[in-house]
Amino acid sequence: MKRFIETDKAPKAIGPYSQAVVVGNMMFVSGQIPIDPENGDLVQGTIEEKTERVLENLKAILEAGGFSLKDVVKVTVFTTSMDYFQRVNEVYSRYFGDHRPARSFVAVSQLPRNVEIEIEAIAVKEGE
Repeated sequence: MKRFIETDKAPKAIGPYSQAVVVGNMMFVSGQIPIDPENGDLVQGTIEEKTERVLENLKAILEAGGFSLKDVVKVTVFTTSMDYFQRVNEVYSRYFGDHRPARSFVAVSQLPRNVEIEIEAIAVKEGE
């Protein structure tokens, strides 16, 4: 049985997709970009500030579905430059701490709304 997640604590989907889908004990979170959910504006500033907004959006969606960052087992980070690798890692580490999900970090030529970072995740609830 599928459950589609929608929360106003994260940006609304900007296309024909859901913020996340829960299937059984797994949650698939769509790629999040640095949009402020309160006003719909793109976050301006450093890649660190943008990464923080993306991870806050991701966290809000996980929580809306009854999951947390500790349930995340796979993360994919898309950026427009590999030069951001270390700077994104600094923010990412603050959010995930000692929890180390599998991860891919991919440089792409362009992202929606011409942002510099997008992050998607898969989470699994143990024992369910």
